[in-house]
Amino acid sequence: MSALISQVIRRQIALSAPRSSGTAATAGEHSGGHKVWKRLSFFVAFPAIGLCMLNSYLSHQEHAHHPRPPFVKYDYLARREKRFPWGDGTKSLFHNPHTNALPGGYEA
Repeated sequence: MSALISQVIRRQIALSAPRSSGTAATAGEHSGGHKVWKRLSFFVAFPAIGLCMLNSYLSHQEHAHHPRPPFVKYDYLARREKRFPWGDGTKSLFHNPHTNALPGGYEA
């Protein structure tokens, strides 16, 4: 009896399920796919990149007006066991005088 009910339910579900005729399910149809990706690139990706750039720029402008924190010389901070092999030996390779302090303090 349960096998009969199970078959009836399966048949009913199979008959009532909507058939999908999208281009992704068909094996031989690939025309027009580049148009979708082109439109997604122009109308979704590029505006998203522009909004991220605007957010980054506005965030940078907001933080640019804050004063630099005072330098506190800690024993464990900026230890130099030996000099760097470039320049005067005290500045790191990507030294920024506005944000990176030397062992004696910030540059003028």
